[in-house]
Amino acid sequence: MKARTHWTFLSNHSHVLIALAKEPDLRIRDLAMAVGITERAVAQIIVDLQAAHVLKKRRIGRRNRYVVDASAPLRHAVEAHRTVADILVLAEQPPPEKKRR
Repeated sequence: MKARTHWTFLSNHSHVLIALAKEPDLRIRDLAMAVGITERAVAQIIVDLQAAHVLKKRRIGRRNRYVVDASAPLRHAVEAHRTVADILVLAEQPPPEKKRR
């Protein structure tokens, strides 16, 4: 069986969430480009995150500003003991130095 090469450890939901935590004023178009998905997919992910009470949208003039609830628990049983904050911290950490042999 041939291994697939185009997969990631985090989902598109995580990617959108991380991007909005870093830049809460990003437009859907910019999010789509950053994550590598369609604007429609980003819009649906935002709806999903709002329904899960992980993300709040505030209208400021003609733009939206997003607020991430870092205390929200993760949704899958495997990681339910963790919060959104754990993902955000993970995304901000520099990679560990490789040990020389």
